[in-house]
Amino acid sequence: MKRSRLSLLRRTVLAAALASSALPAAALDKVHAGKSAAVAWAFIPLDVGVAAGIFQKYDLDVEITAFSGDQKMQQGVVSGGVDFGLGGGPSMAYAAKGAPEIAVAAFFGAPKNISIVVPYDSPIKSVAELKGKLVSSSAVGSLTAWLLQRASIDQGWGPDGIKIAALGGFEPGLAAMRTNQITAMMSSVEGGLLLEERKIGRNLTDMEKYAPHFITHVIFAGTGLIKEKPEVVNRFLKGFFATIAYMKTHKAETSKVAVEALHETTEVADKTWDSEISSFITDGTFEPRALEVLKKSFIDMDMMQTEPADKDLFTTQFLPVKP
Repeated sequence: MKRSRLSLLRRTVLAAALASSALPAAALDKVHAGKSAAVAWAFIPLDVGVAAGIFQKYDLDVEITAFSGDQKMQQGVVSGGVDFGLGGGPSMAYAAKGAPEIAVAAFFGAPKNISIVVPYDSPIKSVAELKGKLVSSSAVGSLTAWLLQRASIDQGWGPDGIKIAALGGFEPGLAAMRTNQITAMMSSVEGGLLLEERKIGRNLTDMEKYAPHFITHVIFAGTGLIKEKPEVVNRFLKGFFATIAYMKTHKAETSKVAVEALHETTEVADKTWDSEISSFITDGTFEPRALEVLKKSFIDMDMMQTEPADKDLFTTQFLPVKP
């Protein structure tokens, strides 16, 4: 009788265990995250976090959308088309102007990911040789145009020592440079490395020197999402910054994802990691000196007439992020 009862107990425990293992896993919360550019290595944490299963550890299923520019990404966040947007620090000015969104974390500091590119066979070897030369930027009053002005001022030429042609993005700039309409173009560092690999262009310098304290990229969220689902915002940020920590110690894995997501070679991906990995911010905080420079840039770029208050640009509700 005793053995029978023991056997029955074992069968009951086993049946309970099997029943438990057969239960479906809890559904992950689906969130939509947007990049303001499809081919930008600084936004690769989204892709790495998905590929490495890091967001899943925070019960999130992240769907990624790439936009053709910061303005369209901002529209996506404001309209609710995406929950989170990865964009430029200067776009924080939209929140200060009343857009129903706000920056929830900073993730990339000085603009080490932006460069001046010259033709591969150009005799120009330094910024000091660009006085009076025509260089393309993305738009009038854009971050790339502002950085060119900073470079000109650094050389002692004033803001107009380098002539700026606001041609749009990478492709129109490249077309103008290849037909000798401009001397150089503003690009991402990885874009310059790709052109160098093809012997079309080469990076003259990255722009960190001209804005060593800056906030180049931030994460935006709609104010409605922050109010209604703060725990989702918190988990997304933890997953994102856990991914940055992972990237800093997993170069090969990061480069593999970059090759697939950005359609670049392993060599370019590895060189970009070497160049840019140190610029990632590890906890989302907004460095005070960088904020002061950023606020001044709003005025320099004619985005605002006066410097806004911190509370109008970002929230510290989820900071520092501790994955």
